[in-house]
Amino acid sequence: MTDDALYTEPDELSDELSDEEALYEHFSLTADKGQSPLRLDKFLVCHLEKCSRSRIQAAADSGSILVNGQAVKSSYKVKPLDRISIVMPYPRRETEIVPENIPLDIMYEDEHLLVVNKPAGMVVHPGHGNWSGTLVNALAWHLRDMPAFGDDNSRAGLVHRIDKNTSGILVVAKNEQASARLAKQFFDHTTERRYTALVWGDMPGDEGTITGNIGRNPKDRLQMWVFADGSDGKYAVTHWRVLKRYGYVTLVECRLETGRTHQIRVHMQWQGHPLFNDERYGGDRILKGTTFNKYRQFIDNCFELMPRHALHARSLGFVHPATGEKMHFESELPSDFAAVLTKWETYSSFAATAEDE
Repeated sequence: MTDDALYTEPDELSDELSDEEALYEHFSLTADKGQSPLRLDKFLVCHLEKCSRSRIQAAADSGSILVNGQAVKSSYKVKPLDRISIVMPYPRRETEIVPENIPLDIMYEDEHLLVVNKPAGMVVHPGHGNWSGTLVNALAWHLRDMPAFGDDNSRAGLVHRIDKNTSGILVVAKNEQASARLAKQFFDHTTERRYTALVWGDMPGDEGTITGNIGRNPKDRLQMWVFADGSDGKYAVTHWRVLKRYGYVTLVECRLETGRTHQIRVHMQWQGHPLFNDERYGGDRILKGTTFNKYRQFIDNCFELMPRHALHARSLGFVHPATGEKMHFESELPSDFAAVLTKWETYSSFAATAEDE
């Protein structure tokens, strides 16, 4: 394993099954029976080809080095038969990244990072049928003149990601220090992420918290699943509050305390409120409402206006990795989402008027 392995970027697992925190092993070894206690960073320098101690330390700080399945710091003392693995939130890269001159909606940029507003439909990273036109292809072009990206553009520095059909904000690191410090904030769950979602049904109460372990669905690998008894999966918490009620659907704000794969989508489905038009989790059919033909046509029109699940990464807050300044960014709802809300506003107003009459 070379130094580059610590900077391989994520693939999309399938059509839209991106993953912020599921971990994929990129390297592993087991210490010898006679291994004397030795700092982890020193141990790995001796076992990784062309990999500096500073980069090993950065990987440990971001939670990417596990010993016997647990994240450890670089100061950990390796013991006999310890199993050491380097993990990343994405599979190993299968192909070289080709820079492509794709326009980017850049909300902020300095020498350390940039913040981009990703449109729905754009895959974050090449893989499995999406080898071009991705955000990373665009970033590789945009950052092509930077020393960290010129010779190996696989290092387009994403430290988190969102699903293909989720729109909204992502932060991108432009150097090693920024990447490690931003990754640590996501690992420690100290970033602030708020999403806007349109869900089926009338949410009970005005706000609440959903807690339930999330893991891959044992019967369908393209879905995630809530293990309510905590028997499997990873601890996950979503806080929500109602923004607007439209009768048969509800507009909610979701704040992520953790960042599991499809967290909002699967948590809402588990509560009986799948995201509007979420094909993966059953929201792409009428779940609430009437049996009238006009209503079915209304829903079909909404689905046509927004042919993807109704989820937008509206805001992102983090501490600047170089200056320590608190950064906060907001993204307006994209036109397709806004258009569907306008239709629901009209429909719910008409329905209320009809009831009054």
